[in-house]
Amino acid sequence: MTPAELAEVVLTAAHTVLAQRGLDRAMLPEQTAVERPRNAEHGDYASTLALQLSKKVGVPPRELAAALADQLGQTVGIKSVEIAGPGFLNIRLDAAAAGQLAQVIVEAGEEYGRSDRLVGQSINLEFVSANPTGPVHIGGVRWAAVGDALSRLLRATGAEVGTEYYFNDAGSQIDRFARSLLAAAKGEPPPEDGYAGAYLTEIAQQVQSRRPDVLALDDAAAQEVFRVEGVELMFAEIKSSLRDFGVEFDTYFNEKDLHDRGELELALERLRQQGHISEADGATWLRTTHFGDDKDRVLRKSNGEWTYFAADCAYYLDKRERGYERVVLMLGADHHGYLGRMKAMVACFGDDPAHNLEILIGQMVNLVRDGAPVRMSKRAGTVVRLEDLVDAIGVDAARYALARYSIDSPIDIDIELWTRATRDNPVYYVQYVAARTASVGRNAAEVGLTRGQPTDFHPELLDHDKENELLKALAEFPAVVATAAELREPHRIARYLEDLAGAYHRFYDNCRVLPRGDEEITDLHRARLWLNDATRVVIANGLRLLGVSAPERM
Repeated sequence: MTPAELAEVVLTAAHTVLAQRGLDRAMLPEQTAVERPRNAEHGDYASTLALQLSKKVGVPPRELAAALADQLGQTVGIKSVEIAGPGFLNIRLDAAAAGQLAQVIVEAGEEYGRSDRLVGQSINLEFVSANPTGPVHIGGVRWAAVGDALSRLLRATGAEVGTEYYFNDAGSQIDRFARSLLAAAKGEPPPEDGYAGAYLTEIAQQVQSRRPDVLALDDAAAQEVFRVEGVELMFAEIKSSLRDFGVEFDTYFNEKDLHDRGELELALERLRQQGHISEADGATWLRTTHFGDDKDRVLRKSNGEWTYFAADCAYYLDKRERGYERVVLMLGADHHGYLGRMKAMVACFGDDPAHNLEILIGQMVNLVRDGAPVRMSKRAGTVVRLEDLVDAIGVDAARYALARYSIDSPIDIDIELWTRATRDNPVYYVQYVAARTASVGRNAAEVGLTRGQPTDFHPELLDHDKENELLKALAEFPAVVATAAELREPHRIARYLEDLAGAYHRFYDNCRVLPRGDEEITDLHRARLWLNDATRVVIANGLRLLGVSAPERM
């Protein structure tokens, strides 16, 4: 019996109890939930439904809980129901009902853990969005790992998701990039406000290979060549790096397209129609202070140039016009100042900032070597790139390490720890279970042990404490996935997998799956193989949500 099935049983019991007492069954919620008690001695699952219903139906909670307990006690698969405190229901399943979950998981395969919790939501998820003035650095890599994992979680819970990378390929930063490339090609120091680093020389050489005549042009023409060609080459490098990291975007959106298609003028006109535009000092302003911003924002300067914020407005409108109900932006720690203006901008368009826009702010990442962080600065030329991180610890470890922590927390990635083939390396600890469950399956086949048909499965034999502990851990997976998606917290998956790995190791150490020597294969061996294979399914499904492999051998 899965937690969802048990929750339905609890609701059905409540329906019967209210009917027997002549009470209004419309008071019942459409759905309820059962939770795993913190203390295993309190049972397998707990329900607070009696407490929730008590005031609505006018029955003391313990009295209502007693009636529910009597009804639930008659249900096949429920071993006992105890009343605790003011009206909690502590429920214990019999071994057969608990063990049946192993079959449910194996037969569901990749579908186990998926749900329709977020069906009907249309979400545009933008992450990384590094300017094409240098390679993806370690801060952007965190968003690549977390953002991609979040997109997988949202899709696993039924949401319609479009992932998007926004290239800021217009404006002064690109001009500085072009001037820096020209200086590198000439063998000159970078401009005072330019960029530095070995990658600039590499890009400049590639541009010269494409356009051997570029340095024969005047500086203005040469700079334009370096701008066009250099941005294209930088785009290609960024996309290739992300692809090698397992991250592909549905849409790569260029800021320049907003300008070329006249979408900034369209956004300005829409905001003007909403009554939030003013003109002062020759500039065009958006009155964001009407919606809580600390100051009004310039959209068009007195010299006619558009501001970055104007492009932000046009880009938001473009996403909404494409049918996305919710726009989710994942930004770095240096973007806290964007919150007020972006929320106000959404309100200026007539949208609900609390519903249509969601901004996630992530903290910094350090790559630690020899106990000290490796410093990075794109302009100083000491960039810690995505490739540097992957070369140091590998794709799987990098993705897992970056997704394992709440985005609210700064993290240090210790190269020594994340390359260690020991249990204190979290990704190794989890992947080892993936490999061990696969190994058990191979060894079982060698001795002629198979799961057999579902009718050959005897879940009631899975009555060992460690089997029950593992089953309860497996049962939690769908709820963990749903919660991680709703709260935008992929790290919950990683922490769950580590707990599950611990439960499996304890099961493996105490409950032998394979027969010894000439020992006869029994129904217990088969039942435990079902449980082993169910664990393999959940470990693989969880790692897949993080974009991490589930190896069959290590």
